[in-house]
Amino acid sequence: MIVSRAFAGLDVGVFGLARSGLSAIASLQSGGARIHAWDEGEEARVQARELGAAVAPFASWPWERIKTLVLSPGIPLTHPAPHDVVIAARNAGAEVIGDVELFAREIRPERAQPGRAPVVAVTGTNGKSTTTALIGHILVSCGFPAQVGGNIGKPVLDLAPPNGRTIYVLEISSYQIDLAPGLIPDIAVLTNISPDHLERHGSFANYAAVKARLLEQTSAEGDVAIGVDDPGSASIYSRLALARREQAIPVSIGKILGRGVFAVDGALYDAWNGRASKVMDLARATHLPGAHNWQNLALAYAAVKPIVQDPRAIASAIASFPGLAHRIEEVARVGAVRFINDSKATNADAAARALACFNDIFWIAGGRAKAGGIGSLLTYAPRIRKAYLIGEAAPEFARTLRAHVPSEDVGTLENAVAAAFADASRSGAPSPVVLLSPACASFDQFKDFEDRGERFRMLATDFARFAQKEAS
Repeated sequence: MIVSRAFAGLDVGVFGLARSGLSAIASLQSGGARIHAWDEGEEARVQARELGAAVAPFASWPWERIKTLVLSPGIPLTHPAPHDVVIAARNAGAEVIGDVELFAREIRPERAQPGRAPVVAVTGTNGKSTTTALIGHILVSCGFPAQVGGNIGKPVLDLAPPNGRTIYVLEISSYQIDLAPGLIPDIAVLTNISPDHLERHGSFANYAAVKARLLEQTSAEGDVAIGVDDPGSASIYSRLALARREQAIPVSIGKILGRGVFAVDGALYDAWNGRASKVMDLARATHLPGAHNWQNLALAYAAVKPIVQDPRAIASAIASFPGLAHRIEEVARVGAVRFINDSKATNADAAARALACFNDIFWIAGGRAKAGGIGSLLTYAPRIRKAYLIGEAAPEFARTLRAHVPSEDVGTLENAVAAAFADASRSGAPSPVVLLSPACASFDQFKDFEDRGERFRMLATDFARFAQKEAS
């Protein structure tokens, strides 16, 4: 655990007691702060009391003494309207920050102080989890003691304290950027930008500006690696390249760059200094299928190159990457039928990446719809044999798919897996795929995308066990 010592002897409010909130309480408590906490969930309140917090509704907190509010990233800061606790904090003159800001102040308390625990920060709409995990894997494989966390895996304050050689690799969401004005990455990565979380940022322009802010906060001596294949990210790169020049590294898939990192014709190339050299054949990265994963791979290469320096060592580490759960993950196979868990695909852009990887798809989609719907996915209609729609979005998705893809509103994931497997088994296709790639948030029927993905894994595994039992 990283102990937050900056608030010793001070009163701090912590609102929202999920993983990061409880982690913040433990860190602050160890650092000597007096903590006032609240969450709507009784179980979370019990855990906060056990950690030593004074638990009470925020309206009863001693706001005259509280000068800092640590807010859960899931609580609205600005849109669609500030939460009442944010208004109370502002009225009291208290700053509103998150656990990442606590981490930043402990790891690097002075903006100009060099040589303190390097931070690689990754953001973007899609691909940031895989890119973050891959960066961490490469660094560890090459002998660097990397700690991976943030919006993936462990909350940042649950990571081990620095030991003199530690490198922190953090996935940072737009919500976390809003609450971490003092985070100064040494290397920052922007994967891509497409409309997402607009209800929390008000507009796409606001959302893109938050993503850009993380790169703008990067150390003056640091590098920024940016995927330039979408207009929003390309615009951010153009602006930052004017200021950072060679410290802004463009990354592209399918386009040869005069300078940067790119992938074409099944290979990764490094043209960092203007002359392209082949790094590796992408076929070696067996757990990173599809063009979207090639982008993740190329961005990870660009992020670690200043640290590792040896392209052959980086390529070898990339080839050994085992992949991430819930991201185009094969979880079972019954005969010719493959079950692919892509539960992390919570918007259309993410689902497109999985749909582009397969043919003869029996597609499970739906949940709580995101802005923009799934109209953009109709280009993949020739690959989809049938769609099995679940959750709140099912009627809307059925209207979109009508006349393009056969679909059925099956209600639940259990019904969807059973129906998709039955149809795939009878299809006669050489390699049919039952694909969970929902293009939706999970919160109408599940706790989160991981809960949804684990349920799919269990259902698929049950079919595989039954088939094996019948065969024996």
